[in-house]
Amino acid sequence: MDKRNILKHVDHTLLKAFATWEDIVELCDEAILYQTASVCVPPSYVRRIHDTYGDELKICTVIGFPLGYHTADVKAAETAQAVRDGADEIDMVVNIGDVKSRLCEKVEAEIRMVKEACAGRILKVIIETCYLSEEEKIAMCHAVTNAGADYIKTSTGFGTGGATIEDVRLMKQHIGPDVKIKAAGGISTMEEMEAFLQEGCDRIGTSRAVGLLKES
Repeated sequence: MDKRNILKHVDHTLLKAFATWEDIVELCDEAILYQTASVCVPPSYVRRIHDTYGDELKICTVIGFPLGYHTADVKAAETAQAVRDGADEIDMVVNIGDVKSRLCEKVEAEIRMVKEACAGRILKVIIETCYLSEEEKIAMCHAVTNAGADYIKTSTGFGTGGATIEDVRLMKQHIGPDVKIKAAGGISTMEEMEAFLQEGCDRIGTSRAVGLLKES
């Protein structure tokens, strides 16, 4: 697969706590130059990016990040604010404690609430696979599907593990036909990105893709 084509599936990501505006500008300029799918940034930068770049790029931001234990009302309010600020895509973290407690209907209701707050924008649901059993992963595939989310996403990149091919294959078996897959966390080479895309992922979340292209 052509490396430029791989980048069309990449959410060019910078979510470090110490990211400065200068860092964000570099990220956005790279995203425009290399035509990545979006930039994925902290919510506090969404309005400034939108005001600076307009429609030159898609803005993705994170909700309930990275631990997922915000209340559903807070996640919905965060989402509504991000949409008002100009976000095109929302990556939310589920309440992992609720998943582990087998409160899947509660998790599904939370996802549905956030999807409503998205007001038509794309919603990706991060289930943080490194903390879940196979049974719990399957349950989340069903919850994400039933709640009407657009994507299921493997990881935040801040947990104890990231995306695996095995998890992507499991998701493919259990999500609905309208749900896409985003792999994120620990994906560090072009070969790995291509492998995840070939397994059926539509998006890759990584901070490394553009740098790898520059080095090649």
